[in-house]
Amino acid sequence: MNFATQITESGFLLPSIHSAPPFFTQQPNPTTQATLTEQWTRLFLAYARHRRLFFLRIEDAEAPGNEWDEVLRNPRINRRLMPAHLAYILGVMVSKNLAAYEPPRQTRAVLLYWRLPEEWAEALHEWATNTGQLNTILTFYEISDPPVPSELTGVPDALLRSAIAILAKSGRAQLISISDGDGVRFFPRAAK
Repeated sequence: MNFATQITESGFLLPSIHSAPPFFTQQPNPTTQATLTEQWTRLFLAYARHRRLFFLRIEDAEAPGNEWDEVLRNPRINRRLMPAHLAYILGVMVSKNLAAYEPPRQTRAVLLYWRLPEEWAEALHEWATNTGQLNTILTFYEISDPPVPSELTGVPDALLRSAIAILAKSGRAQLISISDGDGVRFFPRAAK
C-alpha cells in the first residue's frame, strides 16, 4: 500500500497517514490512540482553517455529502471515521481547550479553535482600530458580516462573545445589551 499525501478538491494537502487504514480505527493501545488523536486534532484544525470551518458535528461522520467529507472519509481505501471515534477525539480536543461544545451542555457538536479565542480577541480589536470603530457600538452581525469582507467574516457569535469577554477583561471592549440582541463597544488600547 502506498501511503502518500493527497490534495483534495478544495486544495487541502492530506497527510500520508490519511492513507493508512488504522488511522480511521480507534486503537486499543492507549499510546497508539493518543498519537492518532493528536494527528486527527492537527488535521481537523488545519482543514478547518483552510476551509474557514468553525463547527464539527458527530453527524458529519454519520452521513456523507458534507463539508468534512474530504477529511472524514477516504474512498481510496474504503475507510471513514466512525461517529464514536469522532466523539472521542472531540472530547479530547475540548479537554485541551482546542474546541468547545457548542451549544454548551451537549457533546455532539464543537466549535473548533483553529485560532484560540485570545487570538480572535486581538484580531477583533485590531479590526475595530483599523476600521475606525473605536467608541462605536456595533452589533455582532455588523462584525461577522461587514460590508467589506475581513478575517472576521462568518465568525460565529459564540466565538465573538468569547473574544469580547477577553477584551473586556483588559478594558478594551464592553458588551452592551441593545434592542435586537447584544452589541459591543471597543476602546483604545491602554497606554503603557
